[in-house]
Amino acid sequence: MPSLSCHNLLDLVAAADDAAPSPASLRLPRVMSAASPASPTSPSTPAPARRVVVSHRLPLRAAADAASPFGFSFTVDSDAVAYQLRSGLPPGAPVLHIGTLPPPATEAASDELCNYLLVNFSCLPVYLPADLHRRFYHGFCKHYLWPLLHYLLPLTPSSLGGLPFDRALYHSFLSANRAFADRLTEVLSPDDDLVWIHDYHLLALPTFLRKRFPRAKVGFFLHSPFPSSEIFRTIPVREDLLRALLNADLVGFHTFDYARHFLSACSRLLGLDYQSKRGYIGIEYYGRTVTVKILPVGIDMGQLRSVVSAPETGDLVRRLTESYKGRRLMVGVDDVDLFKGIGLKFLAMEQLLVEHPELRGRAVLVQIANPARSEGRDIQEVQGEARAISARVNARFGTPGYTPIVLIDRGVSVHEKAAYYAAAECCVVSAVRDGLNRIPYIYTVCRQESTGLDDAAKRSVIVLSEFVGCSPSLSGAIRVNPWSVESMAEAMNAALRMPEPEQRLRHEKHYKYVSTHDVAYWAKSFDQDLQRACKDHFSRRHWGIGFGMSFKVVALGPNFRRLSVDHIVPSYRKSDNRLILLDYDGTVTPEGSIDKAPSNEVISVLNRLCEDPKNTVFIVSGRGKDELGRWFAPCEKLGIAAEHGYFTRWSRDSAWETCGLAVDFDWKKTAEPVMRLYKEATDGSTIEDKESALVWHHDEADPDFGSCQAKELLDHLENVLANEPVVVKRGQHIVEVNPQGISKGVVVDNLLSSMVSRGKAPDFVLCIGDDRSDEDMFESIVCPSNSSVKLPASSEVFACTVGKKPSMAKYYLDDTVDVIKMLQGLANAPSQRPRQVQLRVSFEGSL
Repeated sequence: MPSLSCHNLLDLVAAADDAAPSPASLRLPRVMSAASPASPTSPSTPAPARRVVVSHRLPLRAAADAASPFGFSFTVDSDAVAYQLRSGLPPGAPVLHIGTLPPPATEAASDELCNYLLVNFSCLPVYLPADLHRRFYHGFCKHYLWPLLHYLLPLTPSSLGGLPFDRALYHSFLSANRAFADRLTEVLSPDDDLVWIHDYHLLALPTFLRKRFPRAKVGFFLHSPFPSSEIFRTIPVREDLLRALLNADLVGFHTFDYARHFLSACSRLLGLDYQSKRGYIGIEYYGRTVTVKILPVGIDMGQLRSVVSAPETGDLVRRLTESYKGRRLMVGVDDVDLFKGIGLKFLAMEQLLVEHPELRGRAVLVQIANPARSEGRDIQEVQGEARAISARVNARFGTPGYTPIVLIDRGVSVHEKAAYYAAAECCVVSAVRDGLNRIPYIYTVCRQESTGLDDAAKRSVIVLSEFVGCSPSLSGAIRVNPWSVESMAEAMNAALRMPEPEQRLRHEKHYKYVSTHDVAYWAKSFDQDLQRACKDHFSRRHWGIGFGMSFKVVALGPNFRRLSVDHIVPSYRKSDNRLILLDYDGTVTPEGSIDKAPSNEVISVLNRLCEDPKNTVFIVSGRGKDELGRWFAPCEKLGIAAEHGYFTRWSRDSAWETCGLAVDFDWKKTAEPVMRLYKEATDGSTIEDKESALVWHHDEADPDFGSCQAKELLDHLENVLANEPVVVKRGQHIVEVNPQGISKGVVVDNLLSSMVSRGKAPDFVLCIGDDRSDEDMFESIVCPSNSSVKLPASSEVFACTVGKKPSMAKYYLDDTVDVIKMLQGLANAPSQRPRQVQLRVSFEGSL
């Protein structure tokens, strides 16, 4: 049953001129009441979860039809990836497609058409006003976002087709994405449905969807390149788009390069790190793990085989083979756009004929130009350039009966296209940047499966640009730099001169990969990973924070909650022996502050807590004892555990005590030169020499390089210090070497043991920290079985982390401001004292 629309309390966009049609203006029929032909289910088994596939266009074709009540007839677009992926989804799983209507029927909006498409095609249209769609698609998507994702900065828009960032067009982009979210809201069952969003047109959709359905199961696949962080950082709304992707549960890319650029952007712009566990890359984002998947889209083998094996295709293959008999036929198939490199390909063909006269009259390049997907001056210039170069080359080298470059810029049927693939002995792809480009995959299958060729002709060579997404998966291709015309020409010559046995080996290698990694394999793998990424949704609590495009969902364990003053004060008042443990950096003072010394407010609240004789208050930090001692000199009764507990003192006037371990620091002579080597090699890094430890800091270094160097340093130190009594640890922007047996967890055990031995076993423990080292403290008090000291059964324990994130602690506070407010609330709470009973004695009579 479709879920009800929720109230949109935080409208992300309020652009009156781009207002999308409201849900009330179109009465949507009940989705599940219409029997979908694509979702058969067995009455004896529970129906599989529905898959909701969201793309800019519905996988349909429209043609004008006067006999139709809608003015158009509709058929399935079997070439659309959104439709082909059905073959990889679980059998019987219902599939619902959501998107805009295909041209020319984009404005044919009606309730009747909506119901017709739903019943007959399991498609639900999103209706966008014509002006909004033009500004969204042709304005922001195609002339700003798409060129930038392909590494084209909008420096000279008049000549290159890229537009500078326009805030009004961005609002149109958000309005269109919100219209998609409105449609999803009407039909989505967030507890059951799996949502799969496709490509950059809908980059903002995960944020809109997550705001309305915090537990929605959302996957996103980017079919275009993701540029390097240097390019992506030029987008004025870069953080908005990154956070939108992180609002999905699974984000997919064609290649590792694209994923690496995404991870780098997350690190540099949002300060997020990633981890690789058992083959999966995950980004921890406010308690959620966003999984990153790398797998290129394959082709629909069944659909392509049906086209190649058709008698019509076989006849065309034989006709083309006869027509080009005695020629060396090469083929290229490209969309008409800035990045396909058609002009470079023609220049390489010209260079080939110049350098190899023996190929004149024999080598032929057939270039099929698919219709452009956008409009504008840049498209016209690409078409004009291709025609001009081909005309020049043909005039220079052509003869009667021989045309070196055959440019086909008319509509070509799928059978004719397949025939050209099958007849050509070489496929040339010269794109200067392309997300994937499945042309080489299709070419390989057509050469293998064609009925118009004998077995000896089932071989192929691919000349492939190294800037195309499919390049890493086709290891047998001749990879070239398309910007080098000479290299392209040499690669084409090498392809034409390659011995047949080698052609056959390369072809068989490609065919094996393409036939096993088809679109069904890709869809099945993505679907399984999406289910795995969402398996913990119902074991966690979710709530939203942030406004506008900064909205995000926090997901935490069911027992993890915010620590309030009202909750802790009653336990504080009734206790007699209290232990309060506070981390320093990131807990009582902000992590990013320039002045690391405690504020007057911190000194004041600590002194007030220490004045209560029932309180034992300790600062537990990794900082050195001299620094902490100087900063907290005004706090007479404050205890300090410095250098993770190697040094401890109970008050200002007491002496520093060491941990009692017999420690030999000769290991520093080995570790310090290694750290110094990495310091000199990593600009911005520093070394901190403590009395008991050595720390290498890289918080001021380049995030990617610093993280890489930290991994190398960790491995290097573990090797050279393998026989030393030390522990090498990696923390937040640090690599630290400590003596064994030194940790904040040991500090807690020692303090508890000392208090118990004095007959003051604590009946109230508050421990607050923010980073990995503080987790040792939390474990000591939250898991008594792991501690050498047992607290009384009646003790109240409050382990609290700073920030909403996974932790051993049971409670959290948002930031250092909340920590100070919490401490002030405790300082203002008087201890509960025994009630005083007044006795009145009356004497009867007299003494």
